[in-house]
Amino acid sequence: MGKPSKGSETGSKSDKKFEKKLQFYTKVKDTLTSLSVQKEIGKKKKSRSRQKKLKAYDLSTLSEFLPEVSASQKSALPAPDLKMNCKRRQELVLSEGERLNKVLDHPAFQADPMGSIFQHLQSEQPPVEEKPKKKTNINGSKKRKNRKKGKAESMDF
Repeated sequence: MGKPSKGSETGSKSDKKFEKKLQFYTKVKDTLTSLSVQKEIGKKKKSRSRQKKLKAYDLSTLSEFLPEVSASQKSALPAPDLKMNCKRRQELVLSEGERLNKVLDHPAFQADPMGSIFQHLQSEQPPVEEKPKKKTNINGSKKRKNRKKGKAESMDF
């Protein structure tokens, strides 16, 4: 970016080019600084809005009205699933392998594998709520909503 020095003839032309370059670089530098200042202002506004939203969802006042949970009930709740890493994966493989061996060795499974799996699934799944059945006609078809018969009668000639 230094000033080129070729000769006396091109001295004025090269000076003009050099000045133009300097002006361009100063403009670029000014715009970068103004943009960075605008970014900082925008970040401050975002953090303020997040804090306001957090205040809106503050549920600490509800804790006064909720019943207390004892320590024994807290321990009965399952621990949240943590991220899977190599050690946890290995532990999971070992524990599930032991469980599979227990299932394979169980006499009920050896006698009737499909039946015991079905029975296990029936006991583990929550009961299904039956929906009330729709009324049916004498011939077994579902009742239809009454359609307007006025149009059909008026079309007869």
